[in-house]
Amino acid sequence: MFDPQTLLDQFLGSTAQNQDPDTPARARGGPDGVPDKFKGFGGGLAAGGLAGLLLGTKGGRKLAGKAVKLGGIAVLGGLAYKAYTDWQAAKRDGSTTDRTSGEAEPQPGMKNITPDAEGTAFLPAPVAERNVLGTKIIQAMIAAAKADGHIDADEQKRIFAKLDEAGLGIEEKAFLMDELRKPLDIDAIVDLADTTEQAVELYAASCLAIDPDDPAEQAYLAMLAARLKLAPELKTTIETEIAKAAE
Repeated sequence: MFDPQTLLDQFLGSTAQNQDPDTPARARGGPDGVPDKFKGFGGGLAAGGLAGLLLGTKGGRKLAGKAVKLGGIAVLGGLAYKAYTDWQAAKRDGSTTDRTSGEAEPQPGMKNITPDAEGTAFLPAPVAERNVLGTKIIQAMIAAAKADGHIDADEQKRIFAKLDEAGLGIEEKAFLMDELRKPLDIDAIVDLADTTEQAVELYAASCLAIDPDDPAEQAYLAMLAARLKLAPELKTTIETEIAKAAE
């Protein structure tokens, strides 16, 4: 069965697992938590997972350190949640300061990861709602990866061949292939956001998928933020949180 949460973990390069505890150890992977079928694929999950296929040789950012271990939808939900609540707090008191002074310092070598968003609109508790959100996040990331025209017909063929080698299920491969084949449609991504919280999270996911130094992708993000009706200060706060959790 198509599991958007697990696919998103694999997509982002997370070592967290959403699988049932009864899943055979061979499928779950070794002691490092990386499924065996993805080891050596695109440099390994920690080096970018399935997103590495879409980013190709581009300089797109990857979750790093502690973020890799938390799981794709959990860390994205946390990043979006923190950005949104920091922005709301700054609006109330006029401060532009990052409101993390009361938090413990991160351990050496670990990224300062966000508050737990569990049960909020950024990380809904019902599995069905979380699956819908995970699907939207993947769609937003694939669209952002197309923003510079990198994924042409030849590149699609290369990616499809790699997906065949990755050991994905039929439904997962079909979903990714369908998304890759679609022409870039920013309106379709905007329409995915049913709430302000989802708009924030989809923008955060898009920021993670792009090369921060590519003018075409920066233009796409600027247009996406405007179409999602994100305030300029909120846009900047989201981008800051993504930069903290990525490399």
